[in-house]
Amino acid sequence: MYRNVYNGSLSIKDVNKEVELVGWVSKRRNLGQILFIDLRDRSGIVQVLVNEGIKCCEIRNEYVIQVKGVVKQRKEANNKLKTGEIEVIASEVNLINSAFNPPLIIDDKTDALEDTRLKYRYLDLRRPIMQHYLDIRHQIKMSVHEYLNKHHFIEIETPMLCASSPEGAKEYLVPSRIHHGNFYALPQSPQMFKQMLMIGGLERYYQIARCFRDEDLRADRQPDFTQIDIETSFLSQDELLELMEGLLYKIFKDTINVEIKLPLRQIKYETAIKDYGSDKPDTRFDMKLFDVNDLLNDVNIPFYNKEMSIRAIKVENIAHETTRKIIDALNLEAKKFSLDFVNVLKYEQNQLHGSLIKYLDENTIKQLINKSSLKENDILIISHGPYNRVCSLLGNLRNQYAKKLGLIKPNTYDLLWVVDFPMFELNVEDNKIVATHHPFTRPKDECLKTLKSDPLSALSYAYDIVINGYEAGGGTLRIYDQNIQKEIFEILGLSDEEIKNKFGYFIEALKYGTPPHGGIAFGLDRLAMILGGTDNIRDVIAFPKNLSAVDPVSMAPNKVDQSQLDELGIIIKDN
Repeated sequence: MYRNVYNGSLSIKDVNKEVELVGWVSKRRNLGQILFIDLRDRSGIVQVLVNEGIKCCEIRNEYVIQVKGVVKQRKEANNKLKTGEIEVIASEVNLINSAFNPPLIIDDKTDALEDTRLKYRYLDLRRPIMQHYLDIRHQIKMSVHEYLNKHHFIEIETPMLCASSPEGAKEYLVPSRIHHGNFYALPQSPQMFKQMLMIGGLERYYQIARCFRDEDLRADRQPDFTQIDIETSFLSQDELLELMEGLLYKIFKDTINVEIKLPLRQIKYETAIKDYGSDKPDTRFDMKLFDVNDLLNDVNIPFYNKEMSIRAIKVENIAHETTRKIIDALNLEAKKFSLDFVNVLKYEQNQLHGSLIKYLDENTIKQLINKSSLKENDILIISHGPYNRVCSLLGNLRNQYAKKLGLIKPNTYDLLWVVDFPMFELNVEDNKIVATHHPFTRPKDECLKTLKSDPLSALSYAYDIVINGYEAGGGTLRIYDQNIQKEIFEILGLSDEEIKNKFGYFIEALKYGTPPHGGIAFGLDRLAMILGGTDNIRDVIAFPKNLSAVDPVSMAPNKVDQSQLDELGIIIKDN
């Protein structure tokens, strides 16, 4: 037997207990006649005291050892350790395995760059904070299973090798060895399969589903990711959201012992964009966007077009710090949103200062100050251009300033639903109408009459769950009437041939008594990231890809033997 107790479980109640422990040497302190060892296993760290004369192997950091001894109370407690009131007086220390000197400090705080951490991920995972993140992820999954099983859901696996379908992002393709020239696609989501499960009469399905999207990466995105996938039949949107709020309540309570207040708020998509400049608003702080068209539209300002939007945000108590260099940086930020510039006005010594002032009369300046409720040392950032771009820019700046000024109270959680998304949007690149979510989203009943004549004004039964400014999940009610589905395809400009080729098997299924149904998918990785208290999604994934979509441990993707390519009938072309 290697052990009879876990290191982190020991406490003052275990004094005089004989124990056998195993683990990794986290730290060693050799004081000559006495050797102290911090022994770490997954449950935590306990201090081991080895007196002179005790049988002991060579000890170095990250050696795997076994310790036999007796638990004693420490003369001075260490409040930094869960086991800080006690220590183990060793009677025997045995070497299980030695270790090279690790290339990173294995502690919550490490000096290693992320590239090093990812390359030696198996060492990085020994750090207690990393094990905490993965434990949070595990607890979320256990809560999901317990809650959904209790509410009559059935867990069903859907295929990983699927037909290619246009769902937005590019797909990962898998060549068929048997059917040369044909490909499977890895699923971006189990969308059509879970809808067919509803047609199949299963009524309540869920799956901890692996999904794949070949898209550009960022801190909160991975090419292969996991979602908590859920689909139900015979529920209204309000009934479905209420059921999911119960799930979120349980997840928060089980994982971090936080009780969220129910029911959650609902904000319409239009309001979220107007007030916060984002469809995933962080409402833990104020700083809302507002219109100034009424004040500036009739003013002759160069480069301002009266047909465009003029909107602003006020940032408090930062005018003295807002230098020319800061304003230049704000203008560079504007260019990321295809806007030329922003106007920055400072309110200092009861006066408004800035390049825009020379175009404004005293009455307009006074109205601008009153509308913005400006106080000493505040600034006003004004943006002009297409409405959506202006809102997106100001929403982005709003979040940046909130972090910079510390406006967000730590360890707080802000949950809300964003509802009533547009059914369609216009792709500016080719001026074509595209589905905002996916082509199986159900339009709101009151929009059906004008769906063909005015599709861009149609709203949908779509909803996103937003937590602390992150989209943590989203879903829709689905179209269950084949006639409405046909109308949606026509609006999207799909021919009968395209419909047959892309969705033929699913459209056939819709003909056989489809129930009203809808669902949602929560991002497991993103939920674990939020609840774990990190802003990097790679922290909560055991073996993640880096920003180049490479696995630094195995170095995938990699080249394969020519014989494998020949067997698949694949020829690699040089770029």
